[in-house]
Amino acid sequence: MKKDSNQSLTDSKEVWLKEIPSDWEVKKIKWLTSIKRGASPRPIDDPKYFDENGEYAWVRISDVTKSKMYLEKTTQRMSKIGSNLSVKLNEGSIFLSIAGSVGKPCISKIKCCIHDGFVYFPEYKENIKFLYYIFASGEPYKGLGKLGTQLNLNTETVGSIKIALPSIDEQDIITSFLDQKTTEIDDLIADKEKLIELLEEKRRVVITEAVTKGLDPNVKMKNSGVEWIGEIPEHWELAQLKHMANGITDGAHISPDTNSEDEHFISVVDIKNGQIDFDNSLKTSIDSYEYMVKTGCKPNYKDILLSKDGTVGKSVVVNTEKNFVVASSLVIISPKLEKVVPEYFNLLIMSNIIQNQIFSFMKGSALKRISIVNIKRLLGVFPPLKEQNEIINQIQSNLNYFDNLSNLLSKQIHLLKEYHQSLIYEAVTGKIDVREMVSEAEQEEVSLS
Repeated sequence: MKKDSNQSLTDSKEVWLKEIPSDWEVKKIKWLTSIKRGASPRPIDDPKYFDENGEYAWVRISDVTKSKMYLEKTTQRMSKIGSNLSVKLNEGSIFLSIAGSVGKPCISKIKCCIHDGFVYFPEYKENIKFLYYIFASGEPYKGLGKLGTQLNLNTETVGSIKIALPSIDEQDIITSFLDQKTTEIDDLIADKEKLIELLEEKRRVVITEAVTKGLDPNVKMKNSGVEWIGEIPEHWELAQLKHMANGITDGAHISPDTNSEDEHFISVVDIKNGQIDFDNSLKTSIDSYEYMVKTGCKPNYKDILLSKDGTVGKSVVVNTEKNFVVASSLVIISPKLEKVVPEYFNLLIMSNIIQNQIFSFMKGSALKRISIVNIKRLLGVFPPLKEQNEIINQIQSNLNYFDNLSNLLSKQIHLLKEYHQSLIYEAVTGKIDVREMVSEAEQEEVSLS
């Protein structure tokens, strides 16, 4: 990012802004507009407040989380009664989440209603996209808490945030520049994410082939009796998961104390890339831990964890003796070791055979989850123990290849996202002279035409 060596910078005396161009003005947001909070009809789950043909869309935190700059659609719409009890926004309004995914800005492209988990800026007269990019940089929240669910935002704290403003003309130039550059970065990220999806599909095909056909191309086959499984090696066994496990139970159905530093409390979000992420997991108190151990929420070494809520179908073998308990979003499967190798069991779960069954059980369900009853009914294919070990050893190098490529792409995505944030910050605080960049780009276009 090129900085203008001729641009005069001055100390803003603001932690997040640092040095800014001397002709920019520092102002608190509340000097530019009032900051108001959304509102919700109560009780919020009352059907009379919703109408799929309603004039106003109903904005939830999840709608904003899924959106980029613009909110173009939501999953629900409000009835006339509901919208009259909420806060109505017209197209082109900017608002900011202060609950859930805290600190996420959005500009509405539709008429919508926002609840009290959002604040909005009714009298803001500057370029609203410039304000969007200020919030999107994540930097204005420094000193207010950790970005995300722990960030403490309300009308007062948002109003007290100081921002640096150039002239309206320069705001327009900066936002046009950022629109173009962030779109280019987002497109690169999307391409790499698509490659990761393709690698995951190929990975699953390799696993599925191994756990349904085995390694010997000349082995005698038999009809499995199940149309979507097809033929399997003659000496292999077709069985429901419950017959290959000593137990299949889920985690805690309580809300344990997680303001502690005692024992790890693992949920579906902690299952990442075939590993358990203990470093970033919640922790629970000794009392909560001991209660959950008594109620069967503590996995043993070589048990398998399978997610049944949220991101359904993720699995991992417990390869540690570390003490921890699990949330109700995870199922603990204790394999019958005399019949199945845990690592093979896990491969089977990752295969299309099990994954397709899982998703068929979720069809038509508003909440993405699978019950323990249905998990126990899942059908799998099981070779003798010796062949299970051979399959694990044979395909591991292939899986490592896919994993290494996927990890490389993930690192590239991470760097692109960091660059995305950095570029926005440098532009909205005047640390790069966007006017000069735009001028150079225009000159290049002229010379090429």
